[in-house]
This record gives sequence, C-alpha cells and structure tokens, in this order.
Amino acid sequence: MSTVSPVHANHLSTLYSEHHGWLYGWLRGKLGNRAEAADLAQDTFLRLLGKREAAPLREPRGYLATIARGLLIDRYRRQALEQAYLEALAQQAEPASMCAETHAIIIETLLAVDRLLDGLGARTRTIFLLAQIEELSYVDISRRLGISLPTVKKHLVRAYTECLMLAAA
Repeated sequence: MSTVSPVHANHLSTLYSEHHGWLYGWLRGKLGNRAEAADLAQDTFLRLLGKREAAPLREPRGYLATIARGLLIDRYRRQALEQAYLEALAQQAEPASMCAETHAIIIETLLAVDRLLDGLGARTRTIFLLAQIEELSYVDISRRLGISLPTVKKHLVRAYTECLMLAAA
C-alpha cells in the first residue's frame, strides 16, 4: 500500500477537522441514524484518503457531499439487493441455512453483478436480460427490439465478455 504524502495528510487533517461535524450532521439528517451517519462520514474521508493526492478544494462541502451521496446510493442499493435476496430465500420450499460468511459472499457477488449490469449500457443490458432471464433466442430478441441479428450478437458478446472479466477478477 502506498504511503500518504505529508502535504496530502495535512490537507486531509484540515479538511476533516473543519468539515467532519458538518458532514456527520448532514448525513444524520438524511439517515436518521447516528451510527450509520458516523460510519458514512468516516467512509467519506477514507475514500479521500485512498486518493493519491488531493488539491485544495474550492467547495469542500460540495465535494464531500458528492462522495457521501455516492456512498449513500451504494448503501441503499446494497440494502435493496439484500432484501430481495432474503425475500427470495424465504419463498423457497425448504429454508436454506448458511453461515454468515456464505451469506456475505453471495451478497457481494450479487452487488458485483448489479454493478456489471449497471455498467453495460441500456441496450446491452436489455438484450442480456432478455437472453438470460426471459431465455429468448437471438432471433426473438431481434424481433422484439426491432434490431438486426448481428446487433443482438454484438451486444451479447460485450455482455458475456464483461461477465467473464468479472468471474476472472
């Protein structure tokens, strides 16, 4: 892991001391939960710490709020995905029992797939989901979307390539 330069560390320390209280309060208002607000405020500054160098900011609160909003979106997305997974498990004939580690791995995998789908682009994602979820043939997808068969194939190759890259990571 790379070390943080003294200038960067000093800048972060100043940013933290001047804006942590404000960020915590802002997040507490959004979340209504002190512990979650404290965690997200810390995560926001950790995200900054992970950057190699940060130039002094003209609008530090706006920048911090942007990072925190992204973390909030990630948190809500994770909660929604986990809730959908738990509901799917509850609908099984025999409830599945698993250890916490297996549960965490499944949730992380689902989040990775969700990010992958989100990054595919609307047309590629639609074509991929029609093929995988609705099990439509390439010809049926072509007809349904009114696009050529080579276009369907091109988008599916792109989606499958992304899936392979995710699996290899």
